[in-house]
Amino acid sequence: MTVKHNKANSLNIIDDLKGDQSWRIFRIISEFTEGFERLSGLDDAISFFGSARLKPDNAYYQQAVEIAELLSQHNFAIISGGGPGIMEAANKGAYHQKPPSIGLNIELPMEQKPNPYQNLSLDFRYFFVRKVMFVRYSMGYICMPGGFG
Repeated sequence: MTVKHNKANSLNIIDDLKGDQSWRIFRIISEFTEGFERLSGLDDAISFFGSARLKPDNAYYQQAVEIAELLSQHNFAIISGGGPGIMEAANKGAYHQKPPSIGLNIELPMEQKPNPYQNLSLDFRYFFVRKVMFVRYSMGYICMPGGFG
């Protein structure tokens, strides 16, 4: 088997990739900008991490609801990943309180949909930008069993 190398085609492919990478930088910057602008008014916030697969009848789900409700009664905004499971439980506990119940949703094909307990919802394409928003605007973290995606 012989592989022919065509320098002109290789350069075109490389140029195409460079162009795509340039635009990706602008998308990343726009996600940072939107996150900073929409979350800049937060005072005290707590982020919740945990399993997306826990159901409302699970003890950890119920604990997350209770903890989020108590924290929000003490004027802490609640930040979660905006999906199901522990994320939903945290948003649910904070939803009817004064500080906002915030969901930092990730856009993935065939993955989580935003839960209905968010007063403020942001959608992210990039995990690392989303993580920066969790860390930048939280003064504490509640880590329940499960993941921290």
